[in-house]
Amino acid sequence: MANELQRGAFVGGRFVPVLRPEGEIDLPSPSDLADHPGPFPWSLDAARAAVAAARAAQPAWEAAGPEARAEALRRLQKAFERRAEELARAIAREVGKPLWEARGEAAALAAKVELTLGAGLDQVRVQRPAGVRGEWRYRPHGVMAVIGPFNFPAHLPNGHVIPALALGNAVVMKASELTPAVGAVYAACVEEAALPPGVFNLVQGARTVGELLSSEAEVDGVLFTGSVAVGSAIARANSARPGKILALELGGKNAAIVCEDADVGQAARDVAYGAFVTAGQRCSSTSRCVVHRSLLDPFLTKLSALARGIRVGHWEDPEVFSGPLVSAGALERFLLALRSAPGEGAEPIVAPELAETARAGHYLRPSIHLVRRRLVESRYQRDELFGPDVAIYPVESDDEALAVANDSRYGLCASVFTKSHERFERIAARLRAGIVNENQPTVGAAGRLPFGGVGDSGNQRPAGILASLYCAWPQAVSYGEAGSAVKPVPGFPAAG
Repeated sequence: MANELQRGAFVGGRFVPVLRPEGEIDLPSPSDLADHPGPFPWSLDAARAAVAAARAAQPAWEAAGPEARAEALRRLQKAFERRAEELARAIAREVGKPLWEARGEAAALAAKVELTLGAGLDQVRVQRPAGVRGEWRYRPHGVMAVIGPFNFPAHLPNGHVIPALALGNAVVMKASELTPAVGAVYAACVEEAALPPGVFNLVQGARTVGELLSSEAEVDGVLFTGSVAVGSAIARANSARPGKILALELGGKNAAIVCEDADVGQAARDVAYGAFVTAGQRCSSTSRCVVHRSLLDPFLTKLSALARGIRVGHWEDPEVFSGPLVSAGALERFLLALRSAPGEGAEPIVAPELAETARAGHYLRPSIHLVRRRLVESRYQRDELFGPDVAIYPVESDDEALAVANDSRYGLCASVFTKSHERFERIAARLRAGIVNENQPTVGAAGRLPFGGVGDSGNQRPAGILASLYCAWPQAVSYGEAGSAVKPVPGFPAAG
């Protein structure tokens, strides 16, 4: 697979070699450090060529109309379906996800096409208000840069790409520097679907490539999923370009609230799943759990048993629930944050430890900490850590639970566990989160709903079913009649 994929950038409808590379990506698989999917060469010139190809292709793609674009995207949908297993294995190899999870991500690509061409485009249909001689319609921005994350290296970029293309934009996608092979397989699907040349382009590269795409004047929008630091840098780079659309999804420090009337067994299972799936490397992961003190002991007993029983290992093992952290750097940063937890008021209940596996990789077992003191300056309690750990906060009331849950600069996801729907609604109305779940994990968002948050979780341009809205701009059109003129008003000359 590697030789086929290492064909350079995908520009103007074909793979082109990187003639003067400025670097190459050659990282080991996080599941097996002896396995190298690369190398993948990259250059800034390739990124500039991709932007130029997109700019040249976009007018004709817009003029082709929605039916022609839908037909092309249906071909891409079929290519996603045919290459689903190849995509899944590339995801598993580069991210370390178990194959069951990687297959779920790969299957979501074709489903996104179906959703976009139906309910997604319903968000941007032509509107003709009653009593008005006019309408409003939606126009594409032009060239959109899609900068993808590593944790869902196919699904999350695809969630931007498909709506952007459906609305008539051309796209330049930068694969995460941790998952270049997934990006290459994605581009191979586009090649197989024979989309018009230049409508979709793929580039590889380090951070400098993302910086070029983010600040490039010929790029009309940047659609990004990743860290607050990078999202803030993108916003700063475009502070003098108010007309450039930015859709930024920037993570979370998500809380689950377990009320005293909750089903303890269900709550423990859902919190464990939300905290430890994908080795805790989801923006929607449950990193904080707020538990009514009357349930604390039985809840911790069940949650601890689940954490200790989770099987961690290589993605090819069908019995594995979660894999490694994505890189040596990610593991080191996460362990550093966990080592600070006891000094910041959080006692380890299930201590973090490296997992023993048959193949060398960045494997870590799940951990649980009980917060004895809430500290505003605590990195462990405040920052998104991106690993398999959950902090438990005992509380005495719903008001205290809400105070803890909302005490975060993020506002992406929250869950509430209670047997009372009325109680859920009272709590949900006061939660500062873009996604609120009743008796469900914080992870696993529905594709027919918006996906996005408030605060440092983004800039209030939610993806999911509403992605079409940031992939186009509204244009109001008013209709008059030839030969008619404005009505006479005082001081304005009569018609000659």
